[in-house]
Amino acid sequence: MQRTYMSAALVFSALFIVGQSYAENESPALIGPYLGQKLPGSTPEVFAPGIVSTAGWEVSGVFTPDLNEFYFIRNSKENKKQEIVVFKRIDNRWQEAVFSARQGTPLFSPDGSIMHLGKRYKERTAQGWSDIKSLGAPFDNLAIMRLSASAKGTYYFDEFKRDFTGDIRYSRWVDGKYEAPKLLGKEINSGKSFHPFIAADESYLIFDSKRDGGYGDSDLYITYRQQDGSWGKVINLGDKINTAGWEAVASVTADGKYLFFNRNMTPDNHDNVDIFWVDAQFIETLRPK
Repeated sequence: MQRTYMSAALVFSALFIVGQSYAENESPALIGPYLGQKLPGSTPEVFAPGIVSTAGWEVSGVFTPDLNEFYFIRNSKENKKQEIVVFKRIDNRWQEAVFSARQGTPLFSPDGSIMHLGKRYKERTAQGWSDIKSLGAPFDNLAIMRLSASAKGTYYFDEFKRDFTGDIRYSRWVDGKYEAPKLLGKEINSGKSFHPFIAADESYLIFDSKRDGGYGDSDLYITYRQQDGSWGKVINLGDKINTAGWEAVASVTADGKYLFFNRNMTPDNHDNVDIFWVDAQFIETLRPK
């Protein structure tokens, strides 16, 4: 029996059937936190090899803040189109379903009530997730790949340009509406900068960038908020996390314990991109004293 996949409207009501298909296929039982995976140390590990990360293309792995759902994007096994997949934890057992066709790059608000998908979003409801909605002005005409929100509701997002360059901007909620987006400083935007992840308290920002002084292709960087509200020096996350290949699309779990990111396993192309995770203690280690 093949694994059962379904539309977003039936995802959560039919998860038990998907769980049965694992057993009949003799696939590994996924029990416990983080899909039951062995926890990584300071050296990045492939996340859920053979289950999430395969010989194909998988990107943007992210947990909901309660750590009971895991979403990522992959090429469909049936038609090669990009789709969002969810693993949901029910009675401590993780069960898989196709959530939807790709509608953006998912990332969650700190309270878990909103799934941000670039300049669109879904709201958590009693039945699951709402239909997709638009952020509206002042974001309508921006080519946003990924948007990250702080606990205060400030948006940090990238703007992809046709010449394959990009900048990171932010927009605050002021007087009942979002202000016109503003560019972050030149140190953050000195290269091709994409996929920002803002800490819930806005104390640090992680992003990927291809720039002078890196290890090859795109690397992951971090910058910390200073006492005067400015952003400090941009720090490369180092050669344990960054390689000559493409590292990108990072996020930190809501418990602050693990960094998830993508790594290109075939440097000459992007046919095999895997999701990695690593202990996030480096966030405090690199933080300026």
